[in-house]
Amino acid sequence: MRFKLMATLAVAVLTSGAFAQQQGVSKDQITIGSIQDLSGPLAGFGKQVRMGMMLAVDELNEQGGVGNRKLALKVEDSGYDPKRAVLAAQKLVNQDKIFAMVAHIGTAQNLAAMPVQFEKKVLNFYPVTAAREMYEPLHPLKYSFAATYYDQLRLATPKMIKEKNIKKVCTIYQDDEFGLEVMRGGEAGLKTLNMEYAEKTSYKRGATDFSSQVARMKAAGCEMVVLGTIIRETVGTVAEARKTGFNPIFLASSAAYTELIHKLGGKAMDGIFATMTAQQPYLDEASQPIRFWASKYKTKFNEDPTVFSIYGYTAVMHFSAAASKAGSNLTSDTFIKAMDTMSFPTDIFGSPPMSYSATKRLGNDASRLSEIQDGRWKVVSGYMK
Repeated sequence: MRFKLMATLAVAVLTSGAFAQQQGVSKDQITIGSIQDLSGPLAGFGKQVRMGMMLAVDELNEQGGVGNRKLALKVEDSGYDPKRAVLAAQKLVNQDKIFAMVAHIGTAQNLAAMPVQFEKKVLNFYPVTAAREMYEPLHPLKYSFAATYYDQLRLATPKMIKEKNIKKVCTIYQDDEFGLEVMRGGEAGLKTLNMEYAEKTSYKRGATDFSSQVARMKAAGCEMVVLGTIIRETVGTVAEARKTGFNPIFLASSAAYTELIHKLGGKAMDGIFATMTAQQPYLDEASQPIRFWASKYKTKFNEDPTVFSIYGYTAVMHFSAAASKAGSNLTSDTFIKAMDTMSFPTDIFGSPPMSYSATKRLGNDASRLSEIQDGRWKVVSGYMK
């Protein structure tokens, strides 16, 4: 009897020691974190990603959690400021002791936060940015889900030039890592046709006046403009162009693929093209599975879901699938081993299939084109590769 009791205690000590060694994992809980813009220029996106994540966490916990552990989600606000993202990461990693950073929004913000995470072996999982740095250089703690801004524009730019018989292409881009990726992707696409930008102009993050940039592109006679812009910068640039009678074809990245563009910009936004994967869920057009999912979302948050809600929801669901596969001994190492064997089929939202390996940390490299027609995004191409 005494021997049995000692053996039981030894197992308990070993088990609790195993959990203590892995940050963010206890016997009955997995703690994940996320950094969103809840107060800055991307607050519309950040709020939607957060709510999508919350819906997924609630669904999973109602079904018993992940491997009999409940998920706990901690969210901090960066205001879309890389310096604040570092502070948020320090809190989540060192105080909240998160196991993984999931769906952190913003290119510069992720790049600033990752060193804080990696020092404590905290995963950077499905960041909401399509920058190449989210999976390059190869790193055991990096997993990205989105076709890169670079590849999106590298493929879409020559496709649009050929289809529309464009002779002069310009670009306006945010002067940071995100904007440069879009600009360079378009530049690479132009090179395949022995072309280059007729005009390149940039703006500082947070800018609201784009009159001088639009004037430069108009003066250059640009027939198509590659937009390295996000929400208000897309609306501001296009609205200024329409006002001055400058009406080129506008081609944006998935960063501008949001219902907020036509909601904020109105009729003037008709005709904008953007690259995308998951489709904006307009509920009167959606399939029954999407409507069922959206009704749960609306019941919980009293508003319709968006494509950014889908990003947050999918990130948590894919994380949970890999964590479940890792088994009861969940550590960074066992998660990585499981995730490197994961594949995900096309989902109800139309996203392309995704797969991962020890040397492949980008789940998908395909995107397609959508255009705003009569105030709604309409898919106008298949997946480009």
